Amino acid sequence: MPAPLMTIPSSPALPTEADAVVIGGGVIGTCTAHFLARRGLKVALIEKGRIAGEQSSRNWGWCRQQNRDARELSMATRSLDLWETIARDLDVDLGFRRCGLLYLSDDEAELEGWASWGRFARGEGIDTRMLNAAEAAQRGAATGKPWKGGVWSPTDGTADTSRAVPLIAAGLAAQGSSVHQFCAARGVETAGGRVTGVVTEHGTIRTSRVVMAGGVWASTFVKQLGIGFPQTAARSSLLSVLPPDSRLPAALHTSRVTATRRADGAYTLAVSGLAKLDPTPQGLRYARQFLPMFARRWQLLSLGDLRGWLAGHEGRQSWRLDRPTPMERNRVLDPLPDAAVIETIVHRARQLLPALGTSPVQASWGGYIDSTPDGVPVIDGTVGPEGFMLASGFSGHGFGIGPGAGQLIAELVCGDPPSLPHTQYALSRLTRNARGKVAEF
Repeated sequence: MPAPLMTIPSSPALPTEADAVVIGGGVIGTCTAHFLARRGLKVALIEKGRIAGEQSSRNWGWCRQQNRDARELSMATRSLDLWETIARDLDVDLGFRRCGLLYLSDDEAELEGWASWGRFARGEGIDTRMLNAAEAAQRGAATGKPWKGGVWSPTDGTADTSRAVPLIAAGLAAQGSSVHQFCAARGVETAGGRVTGVVTEHGTIRTSRVVMAGGVWASTFVKQLGIGFPQTAARSSLLSVLPPDSRLPAALHTSRVTATRRADGAYTLAVSGLAKLDPTPQGLRYARQFLPMFARRWQLLSLGDLRGWLAGHEGRQSWRLDRPTPMERNRVLDPLPDAAVIETIVHRARQLLPALGTSPVQASWGGYIDSTPDGVPVIDGTVGPEGFMLASGFSGHGFGIGPGAGQLIAELVCGDPPSLPHTQYALSRLTRNARGKVAEF
């Protein structure tokens, strides 16, 4: 069963030309298109399936600064403001609320890690508050158990994964731009080392600027341009339950379960560390780059099955631009949720949060999370033909930081001074081996 998702109409006709083409209608591509359009560019947003049909509607919905990698923190902070700015500019409710995020733990090492991050973050102006046992028990009263401690991040929040991205995409038409669903981009045309157009299944759009924000499909796509991009995908399983009788914290994370209130009062439930790694041609090709990450997280990942191989998003094949591509054969990645994982999530949630009682499962779904070897995205306009920008590998963080990423990408595409640091997102950091030599692909 797919995750709950609002659908929007596509624009009536594919343009023959555009100032910029954004490939991928997830949160990164859609926010990028929004900020390019706000700068007066005529943008075509191209999506092989539905807007937000993949990971952008299949995540927790958290918009957080708390526990961010230092390289992403400024983008996370900017995004919190931009969630509000976009909603105001479009006069829509994206479901964004600064409801605060609550973390609870009985693990001393985990608490010390949070405390260490907090000491750094407070120096950056972030409002993050360690909780002692009494404070954790008070804020976590819905669990009915004592806790050694926790963290409360009052200015962080959540947004509506079922509506936020479609609503932003729907606002493009009023800004002179267009949205094209069920329209796969097959490739990028170039001349003299510059982008000249995007070939889609429905025709070619002439343009000098292209942003590839295709999520888990990005590495396979840019291979057609001779770009080696180490990326792999973890398969997760989540569910939502109908609104419980009692009110629970809006956003709660523990090692046992994570619970997030949805806009309709239902709760999304998940457990960190139950993701599956499906073997794929691309995953095997880049296994060496991912070994350090696997070694650090071996307790949080387990081997999956062949569904990722068969899905086509991590293939190593090349294709012709006048023939159907893997993106047309698999419009929306919608892997079946792992039944054992869903059962575990429900069991743990009802144990930890008695108020859930027998709240029935509303929906359950699977999703693929695009990940880089260091868990930080790639945003780089120097890796392909002039006018081409790669923006992918957000490693499960993309929904919350999508607005900040979109604004930064739009600035870089337009050649404007970037308002956020960005050199830490260069692809080159991932394509160098331990001796500093560029890897061959």
